[in-house]
Amino acid sequence: MTGDDHIVFVVDDDERVREALSELLDSHGMRAITFESAGDYVKAEKPDLPACLILDIELPDINGLDLQRQIADRDHPPIVFITGHGDIPSSVRAIKHGAVDFLTKPFSDADLMAAIHAALAEDREKRSQRAEVDMLRRHYLDLTPREREVLPLVVSGLLNKQAAAELGISEVTLQIHRRNVMQKMAAASLADLVRIAERLEIPITHSRRVGGN
Repeated sequence: MTGDDHIVFVVDDDERVREALSELLDSHGMRAITFESAGDYVKAEKPDLPACLILDIELPDINGLDLQRQIADRDHPPIVFITGHGDIPSSVRAIKHGAVDFLTKPFSDADLMAAIHAALAEDREKRSQRAEVDMLRRHYLDLTPREREVLPLVVSGLLNKQAAAELGISEVTLQIHRRNVMQKMAAASLADLVRIAERLEIPITHSRRVGGN
């Protein structure tokens, strides 16, 4: 891991803590950007890299837990909380809402680095998943309107004859559309196409009829 492929954000109002954490991260080859308030962090331009947010609880403008709540519906780095005033309710709230760890000062360098590595790994995985979904969406946009009608019928389990009847087209035409859908969505099998439909959250409104041929 190099400082060019990730970033660690540090939000703490204590200058000594910010300096100490910057030095620690630098000694591990990690790039850090520090902020003394939540507002400064929120307003700052952030590089598009896997990241971790080390967040103090007690900040001059807003509580760290409240910041976690405010950014919950955005794409944000996994959070590692640090605090000199830890308590069980706060730690439970933090972890319940997705924090990677909740460390009470003084904490060991080893515990902090372990939490940071876990947070960066989590962010890399989330970014990979988002990239995959973005690619699938681009493939979906390549489908014709008719092919977009065929896709949910196919993944719902309808037989070709049943799906063709739903659309008022011949079974041969349905098979052509089905083949095009498989190719454009880069699906290796029906099971793969079903997984893709789930990732894209395509609503399935039909189910295979008993007794169909």
